[in-house]
Amino acid sequence: MLNTKCRLRLSLALLLGALSSLAGCSSDPPPAGSGNHPVVVMETSLGTVKMELFDDKAPITVKNFLQYVDDKHYDGLIFHRVIKDFMVQGGGMTPNMQEKPGRSPIKNEASNGLSNKRATVAMARTSAPNSATSQFYINVVDNGHQLDPASTQDGVGYCVFGKVIDGMDVVDQIRMVPTSGPPNDVPKNVVMIKSIRRQ
Repeated sequence: MLNTKCRLRLSLALLLGALSSLAGCSSDPPPAGSGNHPVVVMETSLGTVKMELFDDKAPITVKNFLQYVDDKHYDGLIFHRVIKDFMVQGGGMTPNMQEKPGRSPIKNEASNGLSNKRATVAMARTSAPNSATSQFYINVVDNGHQLDPASTQDGVGYCVFGKVIDGMDVVDQIRMVPTSGPPNDVPKNVVMIKSIRRQ
């Protein structure tokens, strides 16, 4: 039989091994206010949403998003795709469903370990992995099983770069608006992004 000292060493080794194996897995975003992260305030026609941006986990993505914010690119755009049991997407279309030109696409940072959980903010993209520009979405349910790298057909996934820290009730109002879809899932009444500004 193992003496007490040996048992303690074995337990510690097993614990360290378990922690090491978890290090590469997708995880929940850090708790709100867990670091010195940028925060932006989005004013919509249904209310205010505050989002914390994880520049330590997705530096390219956050820098890109904040450049659009500083350029006031999002002012007057809409949430143009709403799927109540999936996500709400905006940041690219005008109220008459014309796409607003953006800058060059950015590198996909979906392998940052953050999972597409409810209330997380992530970049929308086409089927090309490195195609995200200005459009973003907010997960209204846990979507890691569909959108995280290990779950997507291309193995790349969709990059989480932030989290709603206040105003998820507003996002839930957006998710429930009547839409014309599928297949387009366009709200029948405009849900406007009035502005997004740094806090």
